[in-house]
Amino acid sequence: MSGLNKGVGKVEVALKWDPAPAGAPVHDLDLVAAVFTADDLRGTPAQLVHFGSRSPDGTITLHRDSRTGQGFGYDEAMTLELDRLAPRYVRVVVGVAIQQTGGRIVFGSIAQTSVRVSEGYTELLDDDFSAAADATAATVVEFTRDGSAGWTFRRLSRGFDTDPQTFGSLMGSAHA
Repeated sequence: MSGLNKGVGKVEVALKWDPAPAGAPVHDLDLVAAVFTADDLRGTPAQLVHFGSRSPDGTITLHRDSRTGQGFGYDEAMTLELDRLAPRYVRVVVGVAIQQTGGRIVFGSIAQTSVRVSEGYTELLDDDFSAAADATAATVVEFTRDGSAGWTFRRLSRGFDTDPQTFGSLMGSAHA
């Protein structure tokens, strides 16, 4: 928890995976954050942050974007400064989409996938995508703002069988 704030303030979402075996299509996973207003909690995101972008106000930033999973530790990282988001934003959903450039690739076919959500040195969530093994995209965590209580989080492990472009418009939808 951050200072006197009862809720979550500034978090980092980090993603890692092993590279594809030699001769196989590249595994390119991407972090995606969808920001929603109170007027449209589960519809169209007011902001969508992914590779090559950041939120207009600078509160959500993708620091690293790996296209192969090569490297040590976590290959992609996104910072969300929830406590700086304008009051009209009340829900943020973070997910992961697999680029489908070399045929259909699902989480279960990628070795050592892991996503970690932390606030400072406190780990809030660690997931390996086993619940979404047959999916091409998955939501990971949801942050919601509740007035004076600040931001809270909950695991939101839900798989989707869709392309990255469509995932951005579906990731905030109500559970099926």
